[in-house]
Amino acid sequence: MPGGAKAHLLELQNVRTELQLRDGVLTAVDCVSFHVDSGETLGIVGESGSGKTMTALSILRLLPRSGRVTNGQVRFKGRDLLALSEGEMEEIRGAEIAMIFQDPMTSLNPVFEVGWQVGEPLRLHRATGGRESMSKAVEMFSRVGIPEAARRVSQYPHMFSGGMRQRAMIAMGLSTEPSLLIADEPTTALDVTIQAQILELLRTLNREFGTATILITHNLGVVAGMCERVVVMYAGRVVEQGPTRDVFAHPQHPYTWSLLHSIPRLDDESGKPLRPVEGAPPDMLQLPPGCKFNPRCPFAIEQCSKEEPELLPVKGAQLARCWVTQAGDELTEPGA
Repeated sequence: MPGGAKAHLLELQNVRTELQLRDGVLTAVDCVSFHVDSGETLGIVGESGSGKTMTALSILRLLPRSGRVTNGQVRFKGRDLLALSEGEMEEIRGAEIAMIFQDPMTSLNPVFEVGWQVGEPLRLHRATGGRESMSKAVEMFSRVGIPEAARRVSQYPHMFSGGMRQRAMIAMGLSTEPSLLIADEPTTALDVTIQAQILELLRTLNREFGTATILITHNLGVVAGMCERVVVMYAGRVVEQGPTRDVFAHPQHPYTWSLLHSIPRLDDESGKPLRPVEGAPPDMLQLPPGCKFNPRCPFAIEQCSKEEPELLPVKGAQLARCWVTQAGDELTEPGA
């Protein structure tokens, strides 16, 4: 790296992903750029349909048949994953980069023992024998807090609760000790108590393994407690990114501002009512001109409807895609 700068573990540069639909071409991910460093936890937040999961699938090249990455680079340990052959990608998936998918209830194969499935990455990527992989599965079950691990490795998914299935998926993802773990809404289908346990488990395993984590979620509270940096996505674009503490304390994009003002805060004594994010996400096949958040934005100016801003530094280490804050104005209560 120039000047002796440390290389990022993962770096996305202007990635665009398109889906060929019956009604036209949908740009699910548009000019997305961000990085993840070794050992850190990065949060990606946004409403459903904002492009969070599609970004993750683009990294791993696990897009649906109608999808393809049409622009940009995804560099992992210096290699562009988009330029690798499928065989080379198969060596990376599960071994160097693992992913925990959204729904633990459907992510496990119902006809195979859970322990056998947890040991499968080891057999594929580490040439581990069957007995050794089962022994490792028992070890991983214990590490992720599944009780009676030696007995439960021989059980089937229907014999596990939702929380236990998610723990098994985490055990599977970490069994090969990957450099990067992508967790896509890992607590969505779980009750609040189990959610807290799973998040604490991810935090503990991050410290133990030193694995970098991309945490995809719509829960800003989870990001506040888990992530050093955050990427905010809207309509397939990164609209803001930066250190979590700075972004949450001084949001530099109206979408981030609106999300933060739509949830209750323990430290807010103002008594002001919560402000919902007005309107609805745009039709991704018929996006509005200019800034894509413009029709819902309480701070919009005339330029917002004419030209889309670039993602630029606006305050400290924060970047935002907003004409208002790029001009040096603060986001304060509209009408205040």
